[in-house]
Amino acid sequence: MSVTISDSIKYIGCDDKSIDLFESQYPVPNGVSYNSYVIMDDKIAVMDTADPRVTEEWLANLDRELAGRKPDYLVVSHMEPDHAGSIRAFLEKYPNTTVVGNAKTFTMLGQFIHETDIFDNNKMLVAEGDKLNLGSHELTFVMAPMVHWPEVMVEYESTGKILFSADGFGKFGALDVDEPWIDEARRYYLNIVGKYGASVQGLLKKAAALDIQTICPLHGPILTENLDYYINLYDTWSSYKPEDEGVLVVSASIHGNTKAAAWCLYEKLIAAGVKTQFIDICRDSMSEAVARAFYFDKMVCCAATYDGGLFPPMQDFLHHLTAKAYQNRKVALVENGTWAPQAAKCMRAILEPMKNIEFVDPVVSIKSTLNSDSAAQLDELVAALK
Repeated sequence: MSVTISDSIKYIGCDDKSIDLFESQYPVPNGVSYNSYVIMDDKIAVMDTADPRVTEEWLANLDRELAGRKPDYLVVSHMEPDHAGSIRAFLEKYPNTTVVGNAKTFTMLGQFIHETDIFDNNKMLVAEGDKLNLGSHELTFVMAPMVHWPEVMVEYESTGKILFSADGFGKFGALDVDEPWIDEARRYYLNIVGKYGASVQGLLKKAAALDIQTICPLHGPILTENLDYYINLYDTWSSYKPEDEGVLVVSASIHGNTKAAAWCLYEKLIAAGVKTQFIDICRDSMSEAVARAFYFDKMVCCAATYDGGLFPPMQDFLHHLTAKAYQNRKVALVENGTWAPQAAKCMRAILEPMKNIEFVDPVVSIKSTLNSDSAAQLDELVAALK
């Protein structure tokens, strides 16, 4: 994959299209990229490694750019294995390289590589604001704890005005896939980093003081134009603001009757001119459902009662939202049950502890199938959601 950054800063990452689930949970139909970079100067700095799945390809890419030279530094921005998983192989090939990281970096490195002598004798400990001069390029280290691991740091290269942003501004999808940035970047951010909005806000404040012209993330394309667009989206996502007014209708149905009611509500909302999306949480992607829940300012959860409680797919979805700090939204509830509907009570119990959740009445309660009375309740709910 040919990616141009500058004459002296080279892309050495790899696309992975054979992976089915990122972090063993997020479907990636268009694969993912493991980004890595090398700065060629008087001193050579390699910016992160790559997932063990592509170690040989990554080392070959690095060798091509080194053209017989040896790297002086390996900068470790993030210790997650999809970025640090080739450190051992790199140090076995280039044992005299100095590993650059912060205190937490080296603690974690010792947990992944127990033979600490492979890096202990050649390491550089850095902290907030420290600099590394490579010749005509200089890196400034900016700590970014909990974006989204505690050891994360980013690097600002002042000559090219480049931010090496670790997992920030990343997205799912291989680099040779032609697709819009926003949808897969949103799904990536909200499912992986979403819990840590306050930490992202802190990093954005630090970034605002830098003159950034290029963003080099560890996943996804290098960003070089209209950077305010990406930064403003990150500000929206990390402050838990909706991107748009509208309603996400989420259905969890056992035999199809709850889904029929949810679809009826969806059609009524569309007819009323409300921007709406429908998710069948039993069949659609959980990670996409989470991303869409954050996208809109309102959500309707439609679920069946199951074993005197909540149908597990809806329960799982709401627990995912809890884990990702869902907040600042309006939520309505639609339940179904043949003899003792309990789903609304159970959903409310999960949602109530979330921050700034406003419940929208009426709660629609269906007995087995939608009838004229419950359909009239749906009309009331549509009016309340407009």
